[in-house]
Amino acid sequence: MDRMLYVAMAGARETLRAQALVSHNLANANTVGFRQDMGDFRSMPVFGEQGLPTRVYAMAERPGVDTRPGRIMTTGRDLDVAIQGEGWIAVQAPDDGEAYTRAGDLQVDANGLLTTANGRPVLGNGGPITLPPAEKIEIGADGTLSIRPIGEGPANMVAVDRIKLVKPADGALYKEASGLMRASDGQPVPADAAVRLQNGALESSNVNPAEALVSMIESARRFELQVKMMKVAEDNSSNTNQLLRLE
Repeated sequence: MDRMLYVAMAGARETLRAQALVSHNLANANTVGFRQDMGDFRSMPVFGEQGLPTRVYAMAERPGVDTRPGRIMTTGRDLDVAIQGEGWIAVQAPDDGEAYTRAGDLQVDANGLLTTANGRPVLGNGGPITLPPAEKIEIGADGTLSIRPIGEGPANMVAVDRIKLVKPADGALYKEASGLMRASDGQPVPADAAVRLQNGALESSNVNPAEALVSMIESARRFELQVKMMKVAEDNSSNTNQLLRLE
């Protein structure tokens, strides 16, 4: 009976973990540039003293990240950019390393530092991009940042830096708990001039809310099934004890 109980318990525990992953995806359905986590179950055999599997446990895992692009939303805002096709925007990670994001809702703080909406500095040719005071800021399709200095005419646009855009190979990035992508080998990805931006637009999350809700329901029912199996194991144990007492 203990084997049945622990197998059901392990299944319920891993189902809760899978449900937490789906909940995280669903909570970020409206997060700009979010890439949903992929979930899966794997069978984990438990080997006995004779070297043979005595039971099989289920283990929930995150095999990777869904990198399919989200929907492009037109905003008309000068500092909003969306990557066309494949590619990533380089930003400074919390540990001062280099990380990557698809979130293009950029802003300029009080010190002129160009950052993402959650405060991560955007990287340019020489590190974090700092912009001087300007009446207008334009971002080109290649990531070039141009400004119109205060007091200058509309024709006097000056290029000051260029956003670092990268296009790593498939599988070369992994997702941190912060939601940022990092290079698997720990080395900065070189800039790629082929990556293009669309100005005045943002890329939505690639989470499909309907699919996520269906996954939530499936996980809830799977958890209920595991709990029922635990109750069956308990009932079987009680019945066995009663039979032994009769003897």
